[in-house]
Amino acid sequence: MADSSNLRQSPEWYVARVDRLPTWGLSYALIWAMGFSFFITLYDVINVGFALPYVPFVVSAAQASLIASLGLWGYVVGAPIFSYIADIVGRRPTLIFTALLTALGSFGDALSINYPMLAIFRFITGMAIGADLVLVMTYMAEMSPAAKRGQYTNLAFIGGWAGIGIGPFIAALIVTSIPTIGWRIIFVVGGILAVLALAIRAYAPETVRFLAMKGKFSEVDSLVAHMETTSMKRAGVNQLPEPNMKVYNVPKESPFKILAKPKYLKRLVILFLLMFTIYFMDYPFLVLPETWVKDVLGYSGSLFSSAVFYFGLAGIGAFLGSILLRFIIDRFDRRYMTVLGVVVFTIGTAIMTIGGITRSIPTFFLGSFIAELVGVGWFNVYYLLCSENFPTSARATGYAIADGIGHAGGAIGLLAIFPLIPLLGNIGAWTVPWIPAIVMAIATVFTLPKTVKVRLEEVNEATDRM
Repeated sequence: MADSSNLRQSPEWYVARVDRLPTWGLSYALIWAMGFSFFITLYDVINVGFALPYVPFVVSAAQASLIASLGLWGYVVGAPIFSYIADIVGRRPTLIFTALLTALGSFGDALSINYPMLAIFRFITGMAIGADLVLVMTYMAEMSPAAKRGQYTNLAFIGGWAGIGIGPFIAALIVTSIPTIGWRIIFVVGGILAVLALAIRAYAPETVRFLAMKGKFSEVDSLVAHMETTSMKRAGVNQLPEPNMKVYNVPKESPFKILAKPKYLKRLVILFLLMFTIYFMDYPFLVLPETWVKDVLGYSGSLFSSAVFYFGLAGIGAFLGSILLRFIIDRFDRRYMTVLGVVVFTIGTAIMTIGGITRSIPTFFLGSFIAELVGVGWFNVYYLLCSENFPTSARATGYAIADGIGHAGGAIGLLAIFPLIPLLGNIGAWTVPWIPAIVMAIATVFTLPKTVKVRLEEVNEATDRM
């Protein structure tokens, strides 16, 4: 292994050492810790849909839509603010703060006594969650070896997607068993989990790429040496191949100046429109079917309870889909997987809608399960595209604009879905708005580079030489 002082003072040296590791170089507990944090984030995304029909001061579908929408507007505000901070001060301290803010918002949700109070705390919770969705995936992408980046980010994703798979089932049991205070319990659980995440994140190291970029070479050298020792022991090898080091000579610029460059601006626009159009229908699907069957289709009594329960049960499909993804995420081009995921999501939503209209709970469940399995279960593919297509010094900010501000699509979709029903009918309102998402998924094939098993710097910094 080369040992010159010049190399040791280069960020590319440490990146090359990490990217040639045969396995994950830290404790697997850290991956699960990040997944646990992701679980909290996604648990909160889903639980509001089960809670809202039981909140006594939320008395209409319009009010429920606005509460859910305010949480997503929190994403739009919080994600770019906190992600920009993460690009300046670090991933780790920002992750700690967002966990604290998630706890504050969740406990505030649970203690709300009127509509305005719940609205305020949903916005606060959304600010934290929007940043978390960006930072957890950014952290994992920056710490994983290039050849297995998809697999290791997927491990955290699986843990997080249990929040969608198991969370809805738990939430459905709580609200149907204790309808008077069950909605408060759902939010309390989220707050408790956020406190636990706060404790876990305190032990996570800063990412190698961020430390190297900031010139903290003594700290990053110790971290990388530990990762090399751990990885060799785990892989059963006595030595590692020479690092494939490439110098990029990237100037130090602000994240926004970097993202204004034509190459990154094009990627940013495409990814923003992709996430905006997906979220426009994803969040109505995740949050409002319970309100839809109750207030639009007139479900009541045991039929309504069955619909709530089986929609919660269908969420397990997302968890299973995320596990399935592990075996293929580093084998196939993520751009083509994006197209497939969005198309299947559309088909599943259509089947769910037909089941709801015909009052066939098995069909309602089948459509929901299909949409969850591939549509929701494969979201890691979209997240990876957002994390892989921007350079280290602007990665969190670019991701936050594409995904965080992209959540505005979900906020608008939550407000638009019910007004669209008189215009397009139930089937049209739940399916026609998917067309722009399919178009944008196809657009990624022609505008974004291949990223599977490619070093992050080769996707980005390598073409930015001065």
